[in-house]
Amino acid sequence: MAREEEIWLEGYDEEEEEMKNEKYETLSHTADVMIRAYGSTIEESFANAAYGLFDQLADLSNVAPKEEFELEIEGSDHEQLLVDFLSELLFLFDTELILFKEFELKYDGEILFVEARGERIDKKKHTMRQAIKAVSYHAIDVEPEKKGYVQILFDA
Repeated sequence: MAREEEIWLEGYDEEEEEMKNEKYETLSHTADVMIRAYGSTIEESFANAAYGLFDQLADLSNVAPKEEFELEIEGSDHEQLLVDFLSELLFLFDTELILFKEFELKYDGEILFVEARGERIDKKKHTMRQAIKAVSYHAIDVEPEKKGYVQILFDA
């Protein structure tokens, strides 16, 4: 391998990149950030959507699951549940300065039980990517059991 290629690949985590590709993908959108998060269950697809949200906010390769937050989210339908769940995580990011990387979810048909793990932002350790202001209902698609994914738009 040429020295130039070695320098280019420094810090590149192939396993982290593969894991990200299995969890979600970014979709083309004019001004904001749209992702499609994969999963065969509502819990798996919502967890991957949360991972996608935080991966858009920061490089998660240096984030450790040091702190845990437990949440209970209620929603009248799956679309509202997804927006409320991601909005609550974004609120914690904004107010507690937490970068979340790991998510365990259980849904009983009424309440989404969430364990989210991550750590507080350390500007010496973490690389921030872009600001996300809100989670939108625009172009939302939540049918993981039928389609194998959820789609969500973030206002950047």
